[in-house]
Amino acid sequence: MEQAALEQAAEWMLRLHDGAGSEADRLACERWRCASPANARAWARVERLQDLFRQVPPAIALPVLGRPANAGRRNAIKHLALLLSAAPGGWLGWQLWQRGDWSADQRTATGERRQLRLPDGSRVELDTATALDLRFDASARGVRLREGRILVEAAADPLSPPRPFRVRTAFGSLQAQATRFEVRALGDRHRVMVLEGAVRLGFDLPTVATRMINAGQLAWFDAHGCSASLDADPAQAAWVGGMLAADRMPLGELLGELARYRSGRLRCDPEVAALAVSGAFPLDDIERSLAMLEAIYPLAVRRGAGGWWITVGPRGA
Repeated sequence: MEQAALEQAAEWMLRLHDGAGSEADRLACERWRCASPANARAWARVERLQDLFRQVPPAIALPVLGRPANAGRRNAIKHLALLLSAAPGGWLGWQLWQRGDWSADQRTATGERRQLRLPDGSRVELDTATALDLRFDASARGVRLREGRILVEAAADPLSPPRPFRVRTAFGSLQAQATRFEVRALGDRHRVMVLEGAVRLGFDLPTVATRMINAGQLAWFDAHGCSASLDADPAQAAWVGGMLAADRMPLGELLGELARYRSGRLRCDPEVAALAVSGAFPLDDIERSLAMLEAIYPLAVRRGAGGWWITVGPRGA
């Protein structure tokens, strides 16, 4: 594959990374992509590389695809061009495996959801891009959530004396018995939402007191403590059935959630980011969800780079 086209693709990749480019930049990239078969082939490599990045946690992907300072931009472009020339699943895939959640006991890819039945009869629903480890022995049962979101239905332990069911995260441990609850890892803070029963939230720091989160409550927590309990909306767990339930949700937030279920970029124009949106949107058919938004609200869905970039903005803009 022509090295010049790969370097140009790397340049566009850096310019447009994380939606930093303007609409004019995206249109210019689209014109460049269509200008020659070599450009189109190089951009296909970009799409495959970006898809791989999206399937690992941001803490792993972003250092590989950081936005370099101007002084190092030429070197960064050459480095990215080398990555683009490598076959996906080769050296790059191995590096991401070694550094990330690919070694987890269970994981889901972007857009995938799956249910696990555990040895004790408990069930765990894994959301998109989720990774966890299992722990079952004579003294303990539970999972360690590395990344993503899970909904747990903790069964009563068949052994005697009963072992508590625990979900460990980077920031604390949630202990439950015959309980239904959701745990979501979101970067520098996590969230627990209890639908049935109660969950005891403990921390590694001895100076941080444990907290009890009861049915109908949710709370945010990090390594240093827990927020005040808030009222939980059970509709937030609709993802288990493949739906995103919105009740006057800001459009920017809704699109951020939908973006987790597709490869590529789904961007919200800041002009309409605060628009309150309501409805039930299918997570297994993001195109249908976008069509619903476009049909109900004064919005336009614009696509570029063969559908890899999608921007939702005001109609007629």
